[in-house]
Amino acid sequence: MADDEDSSYSDHKSLVIFGRDISQIPCFRSSFLYGISGGIAGGFATFLFTSRTRLSSHVGMATFCFTTLAYWTQCRYNWSKTNFEYKQLKRGMQEHAMYEGTDLAAEIEKQAKDV
Repeated sequence: MADDEDSSYSDHKSLVIFGRDISQIPCFRSSFLYGISGGIAGGFATFLFTSRTRLSSHVGMATFCFTTLAYWTQCRYNWSKTNFEYKQLKRGMQEHAMYEGTDLAAEIEKQAKDV
């Protein structure tokens, strides 16, 4: 029984666009969910206030596009910034491990204490 559940989970088909699995793209899911919900809310609110179908559909689509792009930009910026910091930390840890116990490590620690 458990094997059936594991095999169905591993056979999960993902959506591939232009050769990339979109489930692996950071911020993709959350930005589209916020965009869709914002577009629906914006279009519905416009229809409630004006009762114009065409205007509300245009406002809904514009709200969807703006919300998706704005959230995507903000999320990717934060992701890139965090990813850069992780790479710097990883490199620093590798250098620390490489220099540990050498004369260069003692000089670096001495300079760090002086600053």
